[in-house]
Amino acid sequence: MSFGQGGPSWGPGDNGTPDWAALADEAAARSRRKRWLLIGGGAVATAAVVAIVATAIVTTGGSKDGGDSKSASELPSPQTLPSDTAQPQPSFSSVAPPPPPNPHDFISSAKKDKAPLSADTLFPGKTLKMGDRTYTKGPTARTTNCASATLGSLGSALENNGCEQVIRATYVKDGVAVTIGVATFESEAKANQAKQQAGIGLAPLAGEGVPGFCDGGHSVCRNLSNSYGRYAYFSITGYTNGKSVTRGDKNAFAPGDDLSEFTFRQIVARGEAQASAAATAPAH
Repeated sequence: MSFGQGGPSWGPGDNGTPDWAALADEAAARSRRKRWLLIGGGAVATAAVVAIVATAIVTTGGSKDGGDSKSASELPSPQTLPSDTAQPQPSFSSVAPPPPPNPHDFISSAKKDKAPLSADTLFPGKTLKMGDRTYTKGPTARTTNCASATLGSLGSALENNGCEQVIRATYVKDGVAVTIGVATFESEAKANQAKQQAGIGLAPLAGEGVPGFCDGGHSVCRNLSNSYGRYAYFSITGYTNGKSVTRGDKNAFAPGDDLSEFTFRQIVARGEAQASAAATAPAH
């Protein structure tokens, strides 16, 4: 006999003795079903909680620093970010600056050579030091009658090429006197031509404590001539005691060379000074 669903089951023969083995199997089966139901329900509940938490993080979760974070759908896409991130660059003119003025240009033409010119600007001071040699300056003179400052054929060479003026200065050292003379012309070509045509000589300039020298043709003196730009310059060197200058006479040669070198430097300095002034002058 049986007692309905869930009741005890009796063994064969229905002798009233329970079938204990069957009852044990049935009890074990019920226990297993119950355990699996509990495990399954717990897993479903856990999955539901995880889903809820994940949804909350995506939709309303906060950032680590306490600020609001946005959902993935609210973040800007790469296409919406600004694409022009270049910084402004400096611009440079494509026009090259003009070259600096050439100093030689200013001393090659009377039209550009406008700096003051006199014996004091060419031969400043009371003495002149060249290396270990010191010369004392004597008399100076300036004339626009160029031939009057010459002897011999030099005067006609100056006049024929349009000489504007001759500036002279005399220096002395140890009984040797040198007169240096600078003649100006309108152009470099005229100055160079006058130098090529010049013979002897420049008239010596005495006075102010400098005795006469190289006059009267009684002694031999040394003559030099050169030119640079629109300037031609000449020198005459001799002993103040009337002694003649001989070949290889270092005492007489050195003063003439020194004065010629100094004069050349002064002419170059004029060009450099005027070129520098022109380079720094404001544009008009």
